[in-house]
Amino acid sequence: MIQRILGIDVGTKRIGLAVSDPTHTIATPFETLHRTTPDQDMETLMNWIKQEKVSQIVVGWPLETSGREGRLAKKVQHLIDELRVKTTVPIVKWDERMSSVAAERSLIAGGTRRLARKSLVDKVAAAIILQGWLDAQKNKKKHQD
Repeated sequence: MIQRILGIDVGTKRIGLAVSDPTHTIATPFETLHRTTPDQDMETLMNWIKQEKVSQIVVGWPLETSGREGRLAKKVQHLIDELRVKTTVPIVKWDERMSSVAAERSLIAGGTRRLARKSLVDKVAAAIILQGWLDAQKNKKKHQD
């Protein structure tokens, strides 16, 4: 069975999602969830986890440039705790510093208009988070071999 890894960029208004390819090599922006209620957000996330046959979840962990947990950390941890109640899929945290900035720069460099960038930046940030984690896993495996 083909299984994918889901990357999540949690924001207060939107949640960006990205998925890996079946070989867990490339992260692709998938969807932007416009937040409504915590219950509805969780139901939507659970549907996507099932639909995409997710085998692992990588959640962007909001650290400040100093390495300390950012102000969103408690909210992100709450979402992680809720996910752990609803699914047995393993969840890991991954440093998301600069992912939104990198996503914004990437979209600007690609010529994406400002209005379109707003709807794309969250899922592109999720892809950057997920790609960073995928690359780190590959590097870790290389050094073990």
